[in-house]
Amino acid sequence: MKSELPLITSDRLLLRIPIQEDIPYILKYFIHNKTYLTPFYPTWAESFFTEEYWQYQIEGSLLEFINGHSLKLVISPKKNITRIIGTINFSNFVRGAAHFCFVGYSLAEDEQSKGYMTEGLKAATEYVFHELNMHRIMANYMPHNQRSGNVLKRLGFVVEGYARDYLLINGEWQDHILTSLTNPHWQIPL
Repeated sequence: MKSELPLITSDRLLLRIPIQEDIPYILKYFIHNKTYLTPFYPTWAESFFTEEYWQYQIEGSLLEFINGHSLKLVISPKKNITRIIGTINFSNFVRGAAHFCFVGYSLAEDEQSKGYMTEGLKAATEYVFHELNMHRIMANYMPHNQRSGNVLKRLGFVVEGYARDYLLINGEWQDHILTSLTNPHWQIPL
C-alpha cells in the first residue's frame, strides 16, 4: 500500500486528503450545503459541524489511508485551493480475492452542472486503479438521484442491480441502484 499522500489533479481540480488546516474550509462547505446535502446523507452526527469532530475525522482518515482501508478526499478548484467544493470517499477496502472498494461523493450546490464531479471522480478512480491497484469500485445511488446516476454512467460504471431499503439516508431506508467499474489493467500484487 502507498504511504505517501496522494495529490490528484485534473484540468481544473485538485483532490487530496484533508489536513487539520482544512477544518475551517470543510466546515464552511458542509454548513453552506447542509440543506442541499441532507436528503443524500445519513443523519448528521450531533457534533458533525464542529471543529472537534473534524479533528478526529481527519486523523482517522489519514490513518485509514496509511493502513490501506480507505481514501477520503476533498475537492478544490486549482484556482482557489483553500476552497472546498466537494468530497470523494473511497471506503471499505477489501483485498485478498476481492480487491474492491466503495465510493461516495458530494458536490456543492452552487457547483452543480459544471462537470466537476465527472472530472474529479474520473481522476480519483484512475488513482485508485493505477496507484492503489483496486480491481473494482462500487457506487450506489438512489433512483431519484439521476444526476448521480448520470455521472456514473459517463464514467463507465455498469448497473448491476437494485437493492431495496439498502442504506439509511436522512433517517429513512432508501432503495439504491448498484453499479461498479472494473480496472482493465489490474495487476496481481507482487
